[in-house]
Amino acid sequence: MRITAVTCVKNEGPFLLEWIAFNRLIGVTDFLFYSNDCTDGTAELLDALAARDMLTHLPNPAQGRNYQMEALKDAAHQPLVQEADWIWVADVDEFLNIHVGDHSIPALIEACKDPMAISITFQFFANDGIEGFVDAPVISQFTRSHNPDIWCAETAIEVKTLVRQDFPLKYYGAHRPFFKKNLPPRRYPRWSDGAGRDVPHKFLVADNPRRIRKFPAKGSRAFATLNHYALRSLDSYLVKNDRGDVNREHRAFDDSYWRERNDPAFEDLSVQRYLPALTTALEALKSDPEIAALHATCVARHLEKRDALLAQPNYQDMRAQLLATSTLPPQEEALLKDLGLEDLGLAPSATE
Repeated sequence: MRITAVTCVKNEGPFLLEWIAFNRLIGVTDFLFYSNDCTDGTAELLDALAARDMLTHLPNPAQGRNYQMEALKDAAHQPLVQEADWIWVADVDEFLNIHVGDHSIPALIEACKDPMAISITFQFFANDGIEGFVDAPVISQFTRSHNPDIWCAETAIEVKTLVRQDFPLKYYGAHRPFFKKNLPPRRYPRWSDGAGRDVPHKFLVADNPRRIRKFPAKGSRAFATLNHYALRSLDSYLVKNDRGDVNREHRAFDDSYWRERNDPAFEDLSVQRYLPALTTALEALKSDPEIAALHATCVARHLEKRDALLAQPNYQDMRAQLLATSTLPPQEEALLKDLGLEDLGLAPSATE
């Protein structure tokens, strides 16, 4: 089975080897990377890996700011995507945590009874007070998240989607594929959630803007969860804030973005089932002296960028503000205020 992962990156160098190694462990056979305006060694590391036939690295074709959508439009015409059995569109801070069989994508597909698409629900992992960047697997460092069934008072949570090659595609979106509006119902694809159940009809046909890329999370993760490490360490978050993201150039992530994703109420160690094999795979990658040196350069530049940012008063203020920020999501804090309980010092309780 050929499974192609498609992703867009900008200054993600320290995290590339882990993400590639992890996805190879779960069954990804091919990688299509798009990069733009990298200054931390990301492009050089990707080129070296491409020279070893481990991935394909292309410049992002976007002419404006819509980097991800332009890349996905291009990806649909690339042989790595056209010749794949399945396509997985995801970001480098997202890890597909599979709970069935041998914990691989083929096992997930089998559990879901081979639909044309599988949409897996996000679980946002908190910073949990980790300040310093450490060159170690992200999945080993960050273990706490919101209640997986509720995020910021929302019971519907965003997804990312595995897509089978014969899906009646109009275009790939970052969160899900789309088919033509005039497709007759008899030709609708069979599309499951991460528990093998049919996705809700409104999500399937994308007829409700609030349900285009999310649906109720409860019960949807029996076979797989998408662990999203959007914050990582405080050091890395500051660098991310400076970088912007792949969708909108120079977009700053404000306090609300941090607070909405920094809820440590729930401990989840399940993804660490992959750690022994991941550690071995990373050691194998770094046994190549050039790959190890390029990775080390990315790490050094990541830390240099952090130091340069913290020399600026506005980043010093931002760091102090984030350290002092409540770990209660804004919506939960507002509810406590409405109930007159804001002074009781209530905080989320851990669920093991």
